[in-house]
Parts: sequence; structure tokens; C-alpha cells
Amino acid sequence: MKAVNQAQFTFPSYSVNESFGRAAVTAFLAQIDPTVADLTEIKTAVSEAVTNAIVHGYRDQIGTVYITVKLFENGKAVVRVRDRGCGIADVEKAMEPLYTTGGEERAGLGFSVMQSFCDSVRVTSQVGRGTTVTLTKHFEPKP
Repeated sequence: MKAVNQAQFTFPSYSVNESFGRAAVTAFLAQIDPTVADLTEIKTAVSEAVTNAIVHGYRDQIGTVYITVKLFENGKAVVRVRDRGCGIADVEKAMEPLYTTGGEERAGLGFSVMQSFCDSVRVTSQVGRGTTVTLTKHFEPKP
């Protein structure tokens, strides 16, 4: 199925840019007039994905965060958040609730939050090459 609209943008992996990534995706998705609840859910999931790229993907260096958003006729939205950072050696382990490589200040719930707010979450990664998180959410038309 072909996307009816899409956007792509990049930004440096400074922690202050997390809110930009979240807001840009939210602004783009506003065109489908989602419910406040749906918009809040995807905004939270994107925030977690971008934070992971910044905190875990690039760790102690600054890189580029890549976001692609696609909208489809059936109300499906697909958001891809990608980094070219260190990658994840064991994706399955990384997706376990409470698992973190970020130290005591991190809860290890990012992927769990994404999964609770999206219809699907797919993570692909290669050590030394980066990680892509693909979030899919179907938006119901308003009555």
C-alpha cells in the first residue's frame, strides 16, 4: 500500500531535541484529526524511541536522529526512528521490561511503553551500525 503523505527530518542527538522530534511527528499527524488520546499515545511512543536513540544509540557522542512518518488511507501511521549509533547486541533482551544499559537513572521501560501505545513495534539493529524502531498505529476516524 502506498503512503498518501509522508515527512522526513533529521536533527542532532542533543537531548534538548527530543521534544522537537516528538512535536514534529505530532504536528504532522494532526492532519488526520486524531483523538487527543491517540495523539498522546503516539507522542509518548515517539518520545521514548527518540530518547533511546539519543541516550543509548549515541551514548557519549553526538550523531544524527532520522525520523520518517508515513500516513496511509486506512488510517495507519508508520513512524521510523533511526540512529547510526552503537546498535543493540541483543534486541530481544533489550526489549525486556526493566532491562537498561543506561544506569540507575533509567527505568528500562521504553520499549514496553512503545508497545503499550502502538499496534506494533519492530526493532532492527546491528552492532556498530545503528538501530531502527518502527512504530505502527491505526487511527480510527472520529465519529
